[in-house]
Amino acid sequence: MHAGGRPLVTLVLPAFNEAGVLESNVEAVMAYLASLEHAYRFEVLLINDGSSDDSGPIAERLRRRFHTLRLINHPLNFGLGQAFKTAFAVSRGDYVITFDVDLSYAPEHIGLLLETIVRERAKVVLASAYMPGGKVTNVPWKRHLLSRWGNRFLRFFARGNFSTLTCMVRAYDGPFVRRLFLRSTGMDIMPELVQKTMILNGRIVEVPAHLDWSRQLEAGPMRSSSMRVMRHIVSTLVSGFIFRPFVMLLLPGLLLFLFSIYVNAWVIYEFVHALPGADGQMHLAALVVYRDHPQTLFIGTLSLVLSVQLIGMGAMSLQSARYFKDTYYMGSELRRQLERASLHDSQAMSEPRAPVEHPRPRASPVDGELRWELERAMPDGSPSDESR
Repeated sequence: MHAGGRPLVTLVLPAFNEAGVLESNVEAVMAYLASLEHAYRFEVLLINDGSSDDSGPIAERLRRRFHTLRLINHPLNFGLGQAFKTAFAVSRGDYVITFDVDLSYAPEHIGLLLETIVRERAKVVLASAYMPGGKVTNVPWKRHLLSRWGNRFLRFFARGNFSTLTCMVRAYDGPFVRRLFLRSTGMDIMPELVQKTMILNGRIVEVPAHLDWSRQLEAGPMRSSSMRVMRHIVSTLVSGFIFRPFVMLLLPGLLLFLFSIYVNAWVIYEFVHALPGADGQMHLAALVVYRDHPQTLFIGTLSLVLSVQLIGMGAMSLQSARYFKDTYYMGSELRRQLERASLHDSQAMSEPRAPVEHPRPRASPVDGELRWELERAMPDGSPSDESR
């Protein structure tokens, strides 16, 4: 995949209803890629994910203008995750860059990502506007707040202490990302990619980036954000649960257990104080406590039962998570070994083979009578090799 020492890079640009900015932004990206041609070769995959505006005709026009651009049209809007899975499947690059076509991250980030993944020999490089050195400009405060706190939530559950797990601007090792088995079809594919890379012990590096919405604000009504707030919130919660499910079960279970201990300790205290008035009869003391504090007794019992269930479910989810990681790792390793064996077999079959000459057996001396018997034994009446 190398030509003159220049690695091939696949740049993935998913687009959904981006007619207002698509042509100008792709032109800006292609102009920047031209400045990197001394070090890299590029193929650009433009994924039109079932746009209902003029993005399709504009994308077709761009395909005819740029010979390195390949256009893939989805008949329906399948979601960001499916757009990425389509792109990964047909990509050919040694490195794969996923980029936002709205250029909320400037094209110069492409060079930064490539430089980092080559230098660090990482499997994934994340662009982060929230890490030290990152910057956020002109992003609407509601979206900024949702994004920042969503990533903080995921950071708590995910290993690695990464500040941004939802940004699509990333660099991947090409052969590595093409081997990943991905299930998400929406924006939750971003944390899934990080999770699967962690399971396979892939190196992940984070670099500071600049998130700038100036272009979107300039586009005005020609373009609107495709992010759905409630869907994004639910996706973030589910992604956090997938990263560390036992935490979302175990922590509430422990807190509820402490609460149940406090409530039940108070019930026991009231029970002990009711014993002298009940002449030391325990059942009468229990009836007094139940008569005076029925809600407290109910809450203490219910909280204890629920806390035990949550803690048990957390323990089971921890075991299931370990089984999943082991299974995914073994499946990925098996797939890699099968691909390597298949490649080896195809190379072996394509190599020309020299004809193999089998030595003829040496004739043994036989007398005339034995020669006649051998000739009779042959089906066609011809003499055998030994009799020649």
